[in-house]
Amino acid sequence: MIQVYHNPRCGKSRSCLAFLDDANQDYEIIQYLTETPTFEELKSLIEKLNLKPIELVRVKEKVWIEEYKGKTLTDSQVIQAMVDNPILIERPIVIKDGKAIIGRDLDKLSSFLEGI
Repeated sequence: MIQVYHNPRCGKSRSCLAFLDDANQDYEIIQYLTETPTFEELKSLIEKLNLKPIELVRVKEKVWIEEYKGKTLTDSQVIQAMVDNPILIERPIVIKDGKAIIGRDLDKLSSFLEGI
């Protein structure tokens, strides 16, 4: 089953769900703003994405700019910042068969789903 880390207020996230609906894909929604992932869950997700933690951060978010921008942080500190402030997590994230992708680009999402 496909899982989608989703923010209902995000247009890209809503577009991702519409794309999955149009493709007749079954999926489970994880509303990560209310169902915040734990440190270990987020670490595992980052590994599935094959990214560095900082690459998953929405660095233009107000909380990042006010609290973290310009600081030297370890990977663990970056992950903890996302756990403490889930709005910092880039979205949507689509997980299937142990692999994940940030589903903002629907062409890449389509290739990802076909390749698995």
